[in-house]
Amino acid sequence: MSTAFSEKLRLALKMLSLSGARLAGELNIDKSVVSRWLSGAVQPSAHNLSLLTALVAARIDGFSTLDWERDLKGLAARFGADPEVVGAGQATAPAGMPLAILDLAVSTTALRGAAYEGLFRSTRVDPDGAGDFLNEHALVRRDARGLLRLSFGGGGLTAEGWVIPLHSQLYVVATDVRSGIMLFGVFNGPASARADVFDGLVLAPTVDIGRTPTAMPMYCERIADLSGDAAADERRFAALTAGDPRTPAAQIPERLRKHLLRDIGPAQHALGGDYLLTMPIVRSLARGPGGGAPLEER
Repeated sequence: MSTAFSEKLRLALKMLSLSGARLAGELNIDKSVVSRWLSGAVQPSAHNLSLLTALVAARIDGFSTLDWERDLKGLAARFGADPEVVGAGQATAPAGMPLAILDLAVSTTALRGAAYEGLFRSTRVDPDGAGDFLNEHALVRRDARGLLRLSFGGGGLTAEGWVIPLHSQLYVVATDVRSGIMLFGVFNGPASARADVFDGLVLAPTVDIGRTPTAMPMYCERIADLSGDAAADERRFAALTAGDPRTPAAQIPERLRKHLLRDIGPAQHALGGDYLLTMPIVRSLARGPGGGAPLEER
């Protein structure tokens, strides 16, 4: 199947006047699965492709799985659209992260990427100011290009992007494919063959009316390795992100609360605290195997 399946699916949804959420409902699958199809992070399994084809065939007479093998213009014609007009309006899916340092990102991922593959639970302060925290989840695994692909979400947020290990840090760029919100992160990574914990800072807009840019510390802890079965890992990730990520502060270990929630600014700096929100390596909780007792035991 063409690597441009995500473009073909976006075209099909446009031609059928369907949203991603509506498609998920009609196929009886989680919305995050459709989001990952649309982002190009994954392609449908044989079972889901069969369901998707049957849904299209109910609207486009004679449509079959072979039609997905058509190029974009051929698929547009199959839907009865002008292929020249549709083709001109479609963006070409990038082969990988469009960075000037892409080759370096691929080479460093080949050396260090395995340390960060797995399922992780993240913890950050809930930016709505209610005093709660958010426990979201991430699935990290290498793609065919050699980059670390990220799926991240919880409570309605499903973001897709990349984790790029460079030097002693991890750089994260991700997009919520439903809202268009982008998230950025810089994390400290442990100098080990396996990352059990890493932490750093993330920047993302809040969900208020002004989409206020907000920076906050985030703590990420491994909860499982990849199983070797990509579909099973997808199902587990979908299950983890289905619930409400809000967690009362009382359920967060005290040391982690203090690590993630700090007073900053000139007044605090004068008292010996932080002038800016930072995550220096001397305070980082990043660790690999054998890096100390779990946080709740410290």
